[in-house]
Amino acid sequence: MSSFDDIYEKILQYPTIILHRHTSPDPDAIGSQAGLARAIMEKFPDKRVLCAGENDEGDLAWINHMDQVKATDYEGALVITTDTANTPRISNKLYDKGDFLIKIDHHPDVDPYADMSYVDPDAPAACQIIVDFLNEEGFKITPEVAYPLYAGIVGDTGRFMYPETSEHTFKVAAQLASTGIDITEIARNIADVTFDEAKLQALAMDKMEIDPVGAAYTILMQDDLKKLGLTDDQANVAVSTPGRIKDVLAWNVFVEKPDGTFRVHYRSKGPVINELAAKHDGGGHALASGANAKDMDEVKQVFAEVVEVTKKYKEDHE
Repeated sequence: MSSFDDIYEKILQYPTIILHRHTSPDPDAIGSQAGLARAIMEKFPDKRVLCAGENDEGDLAWINHMDQVKATDYEGALVITTDTANTPRISNKLYDKGDFLIKIDHHPDVDPYADMSYVDPDAPAACQIIVDFLNEEGFKITPEVAYPLYAGIVGDTGRFMYPETSEHTFKVAAQLASTGIDITEIARNIADVTFDEAKLQALAMDKMEIDPVGAAYTILMQDDLKKLGLTDDQANVAVSTPGRIKDVLAWNVFVEKPDGTFRVHYRSKGPVINELAAKHDGGGHALASGANAKDMDEVKQVFAEVVEVTKKYKEDHE
């Protein structure tokens, strides 16, 4: 793994820097991308810094908007990906057209795709790694920089409830909050849902099936989304819904895409599920991952695997 100093030296070398994050982004993806981009722009105003993505930020546009990035922008450019474990999940497939590629991430390094990488699976959020980098390399963290980084940490720690949250995480959050950002506004933006999104959460609960071992799943079809006037990205509001049931230990939320395939969300209160996601063109954290399923047969296979890992987890912890 490269050091923060190595990454900083590369940033110094390039007049154009393009930052990427993962598709179907969460606050940590957009926050880490935007926070690093803004910090570089403020310290090096002569550099051209762009945030690349497929304009799929959806309800998270309050954190940051993407730039219009062309293929010609990558000529002689440094490219940095944040919060993105593997190449299929990188938003905007021009990422490999630059001169040099750096990966900054907190997921298990199952796909070491970059020329240089800094990967810390113990960090609860990529935004925390970005703050550590900025502090070590002497960047000034202004409110404009702090806002997206704080949003990413709040999002990926589940408002500081997930087990990866550490004493250091609270220190980093306190540093960002001390810049004067409106932390109440950030918390409200992350928590708020529209009335139709709330209806989708209720529908996800209504359609949920629970296996006796404590594994659950729900399937949201395109027709469900269309009836409520919601997009695929807005379906993310229902991902945590099955976890509200006390006896559910692990669950899937399957969201049908327009092409008939499924976006697979894995969540868990204990059973390790990222290794299961890796079998289906996905990956992520031990307790929160994403993947894909090509049809209903694969949907059934995915859930059968979750049932098995949940069953074993219960046997090991009885």
